Amino acid sequence: MASIRPSATTPEKWSRALIENGALAAGLGSIILLAWAYLFYQAWAMEHMDVVDMAMPGMQDWGIRDLSLVFTMWIIMMVGMMAPSATPMVLLFARIQKQRHGGRSMPASGLFLLGYLLVWSGFSLVVTLIEWALHHALLISPMMVATSPQLGGAVLIAAGIYQWTPAKQACLAHCRSPIGFLLNEWQDGQRGALFMGVRHGLYCTGCCWLLMLVLFVVGVMNLLWISLLTAYVLLEKFLPQGPWGSKIAGLALMGWGVWMAGLSG
Repeated sequence: MASIRPSATTPEKWSRALIENGALAAGLGSIILLAWAYLFYQAWAMEHMDVVDMAMPGMQDWGIRDLSLVFTMWIIMMVGMMAPSATPMVLLFARIQKQRHGGRSMPASGLFLLGYLLVWSGFSLVVTLIEWALHHALLISPMMVATSPQLGGAVLIAAGIYQWTPAKQACLAHCRSPIGFLLNEWQDGQRGALFMGVRHGLYCTGCCWLLMLVLFVVGVMNLLWISLLTAYVLLEKFLPQGPWGSKIAGLALMGWGVWMAGLSG
């Protein structure tokens, strides 16, 4: 890894990576825009179901079609929410790949991104099953919002506590240091690129998984909250105050959770 110049600042590395990998950046941007276009359409369609024949999971017990719809929704939502914060890592990986081996870096970069998204697809499968269980127990509304203040409060409190845990802070530290991750985790070859993407996805999921469950409290397809959580994830990873910001957010989530749980009293 001697080809990496540690004297350059992280913003400078990102800028060079963006210039040198314009096609990759454009591809990533297109994927993100398509995901957000889907989210905007779904949110709009849910509010205009009188004029739009929208494919929605059924009100009764879910079958394969219903699970497939929800699973697809979660995957696309995770792409829209998490791909923006992964973009600097993917671009830096592409630049280093080109420096080390010359020639095209796109195939290896695509495998890195695939590995990252495979992890979030696995997370999407888990939350789909959680949503299925909540639906079966009548704990979530047809608009995909938790109907129990106790459940909502418990999710918020758990998410707030997790913000203070060593596991959260360790995963956040990896996500906040793209160069450090690439220096320590580098593996050559296409299989190595895929495994690196998976490993980065695991760190990223470990950082944000409970934050994503907050959507069950505010509405799985609540576009405002999807946008706020996406912005928060970006700020937490890239602002200098990110680690302290995560703890402050944790306190806010815990307070909100206690208040919500108290509504059932």
